Amino acid sequence: QVQLVESGGGLVQAGDSLRLSCAASGRTFSSYIMGWFRQAPGKEREFVSAISWSGGSTWYADSMKGRFTISRDNAKNTVYLQMNSLKPEDTAVYYCGARRFSIANIGRWGEYDYWGQGTQVTVSS
Repeated sequence: QVQLVESGGGLVQAGDSLRLSCAASGRTFSSYIMGWFRQAPGKEREFVSAISWSGGSTWYADSMKGRFTISRDNAKNTVYLQMNSLKPEDTAVYYCGARRFSIANIGRWGEYDYWGQGTQVTVSS
């Protein structure tokens, strides 16, 4: 089992950058695929990005490609999401999730086994 704690959210202006962090407990962090999802008020949770166990493979939702970068540091049990050129439509609660064995349906939130509590990102115009 793994526990996840997100941080780094806040209120920024359009065009600004933020880096989110997700710290994981336990000694098996490198055995988890990590993902970032977000949920805006009244909307379903949507896929943002994911990264493989070693960080060698990454996936992004089309609307985030070129603006967001996911990375991980297995020595620190942490996954990051660097968000650049933020837009008001990026406003949401951002969650990190963890899953173990398969990259199938990487963007489906129901495939993830563990979740953090979320961190709010608000982008003003």
